[in-house]
Amino acid sequence: MNEQVHNLNTSTGYSKIDSQSNRVLRNTYWLLALSLVPTVLGAWVGVATGITNALTGGVGLIVFMAGAFGFMFAIEKTKNSAAGVPVLLAFTFFMGLMLARLIAMVLGFKNGPSLVMTAFGGTAGVFFVMASLATVIKKDLSGMAKWLFWGAVVLMIGGIINLFVGSTVGMAVMSMMAIAIFSAYMLYDIKQVIDGGETNYISATLAIYLDLFNIFQSLLALLGIFGGERD
Repeated sequence: MNEQVHNLNTSTGYSKIDSQSNRVLRNTYWLLALSLVPTVLGAWVGVATGITNALTGGVGLIVFMAGAFGFMFAIEKTKNSAAGVPVLLAFTFFMGLMLARLIAMVLGFKNGPSLVMTAFGGTAGVFFVMASLATVIKKDLSGMAKWLFWGAVVLMIGGIINLFVGSTVGMAVMSMMAIAIFSAYMLYDIKQVIDGGETNYISATLAIYLDLFNIFQSLLALLGIFGGERD
């Protein structure tokens, strides 16, 4: 009898965890979809006005780092309040603005619009694959966190160095590394939600959004380098 009660309690506990994880994952996906709207709007404003054209070299890096980390700090501070979602959406608008220079450069190619759509489709494909894998993999992936973190650190340092060196080959290498690292990060972040390791949908959305942003940016850069057709 005691064993039956124990099994019932265990089953009920797992049911509650699964229900909470499903709710967080559902809210995360909805907010993630919503976050793409201000991103597109920010990119459009940036391309149309050229407001970010002056943000080159060290100035651009400082503005991006200060804005991005400032917003991420604010999101973490407000994630449990009503201000959390508006702050996150403001952040995605800012990220769209920061993406405008790259998009404008790619749109300068004869086949620019198709390259942008290809990058968008490729990013969506990576998301679909990683989300599907996260639902079928039973193994705990928390051990990936340390390796992914250091991979991202190396990538960031390499990106900063290449920003001043201006090597096209270096940019291509950094972009390929970023696609691999942030695809793995996406798998890890989604799996964290499914396993109950992340219970706040705003934090989960922020993590997966950054994965998507970096993959899209890197794909677009690669397509521009290798597939751009000049008039």
